[in-house]
Amino acid sequence: MRLRRILFAAVAVFVILALGGLAWAWMPAIAPISANERPSVDEQTYRRGAELAAIGDCDDCHVGDSGKAYAGGRPIPTPFGTIYSSNITPDMETGIGSWSETAFQRAIRDGVDREGRHLYPAFPYDHFTKTTNDDIHALYAFLMSQPAVRNTVPGNKLAFPINFRPILAGWKILFFREGPLGKEDGKSEEWNRGRYLVEGLGHCGSCHTPRNIFGAEEQSSPYQGGVAEGWDAPPLGSNPILHRKWTADELTEYLSTGWHPLHGAAAGPMAGVTYNLAAAAPRDVRAIAVYTADLSAQSGGADKAAAPKDAKQLAGAFSEIIPIFTGACAKCHDDKIGVGPSRAISLSLSSAIREPGSANTVRVILEGIHPQPGFGGAYMPAFGSMFTDQQIASLAEYVRARYSDLPQWTDVREEVARARQGGS
Repeated sequence: MRLRRILFAAVAVFVILALGGLAWAWMPAIAPISANERPSVDEQTYRRGAELAAIGDCDDCHVGDSGKAYAGGRPIPTPFGTIYSSNITPDMETGIGSWSETAFQRAIRDGVDREGRHLYPAFPYDHFTKTTNDDIHALYAFLMSQPAVRNTVPGNKLAFPINFRPILAGWKILFFREGPLGKEDGKSEEWNRGRYLVEGLGHCGSCHTPRNIFGAEEQSSPYQGGVAEGWDAPPLGSNPILHRKWTADELTEYLSTGWHPLHGAAAGPMAGVTYNLAAAAPRDVRAIAVYTADLSAQSGGADKAAAPKDAKQLAGAFSEIIPIFTGACAKCHDDKIGVGPSRAISLSLSSAIREPGSANTVRVILEGIHPQPGFGGAYMPAFGSMFTDQQIASLAEYVRARYSDLPQWTDVREEVARARQGGS
């Protein structure tokens, strides 16, 4: 009899929790608006919205094969499958043209779309929730003023039970903390502004913070490094591999141009970030740099003003790859001359070569560095079609051995294969 009561009580608790969870998971739809109901937008609000969209890197994610800004369709790889970015142009049928500002604000703040569906945190509402009403208004006004593009994006390709959207309500209970970000006393207005942008619309932690098995950021390890589309996003805080701590001035130049002579060029997903930040308000980029440099100040790296004049000379196991390095790399990465037209720095300064894993070095060799059209910046050709997998791996191992005193990587060949397959 006692066991029956225990079982009955357990079932009752489960049913109550399940019903409560489903009730919490259900969110009502917000009534659509017509095109005539959209608010008028003044030039200042539009310009501010454009700057905020640049800081949020919106067009980098919300553009697919069509190449049309904000039209969506870009595949975003996750450990749980592929999510396709949504169309955020004001198209009435395939975009957000029927969304009121209230619906848009709910998506930004709560991660729920106009129809009441929970959004996957690939859309980083866990950061966007910190955005102020005024900034959400400006961003909404800007997006609703863009050309409407009819583009139906593919359905997400996610494994069960992740493809069951109500399960996201449980994820939010565990990991999502809604609310604004208060100012920190004792810090400057510029520092607090930078913190607001980095923690909020800039969502830097989405890449630069490790994630747990549920795909949530590890709150106990903020900015301690993560992964973005197969690239390693280095720590922004304590980082013992840095040859030089970032200063606010250096970061301002790097974030605005994608390059700095003592740190090198932005590559992979970070290249798109710097391209967008070039269109952001300079005062905001400076604030981001001030806050991020304060994180970097915690780094254990040495503070070297310049790279060594001469790298180590190696032979032996690298005798076959040295001629390839000499012919393909040494002309630009010459340790004895200054930066040339390609803006190639001495590899002694490269943080990619000093990282624990080989992912970034392998991908730079394979894919190169290509500035945006009309943007200028550093350039490096892609060698993926020129060299074999073995040669790519040997090149990565050679530059690691020649330009650092760190142990050799053990994952190079696996990274080459993963990068060739487009895996993350």
